[in-house]
Amino acid sequence: MRDGNVGGGLPAYAQRAGLGTVPRTQLRLVAAQEPPCRYDPELFFAESPEDIRRAKKLCAICPVQSACLAGALQRGEPWGVWGGALFLRGAIIPDKRPRGRPRGSSADRALAVSAS
Repeated sequence: MRDGNVGGGLPAYAQRAGLGTVPRTQLRLVAAQEPPCRYDPELFFAESPEDIRRAKKLCAICPVQSACLAGALQRGEPWGVWGGALFLRGAIIPDKRPRGRPRGSSADRALAVSAS
């Protein structure tokens, strides 16, 4: 059997988590009470916002989600997706922005307006 993406025949828990594009192997690990991060650990340290959203969805149905998050907080993990939360520089942030020019702060914008 190929490990392609799962189609419409998803188990209910996977449908609720929005896992229509998660490889079957990862879904099998979750169903077997294995953390999905054991199958593809790089996904949980990805750079792209799309991969990070996918990792968070897998965490949402993981059998050890709360223990993972508690451990990451206790250890002060510097970055990655742990227990469904995204860590960056040791703090939990809601989402990761794509690479590119950073947003200017409101103080920078105020200086630019006053200088003109």
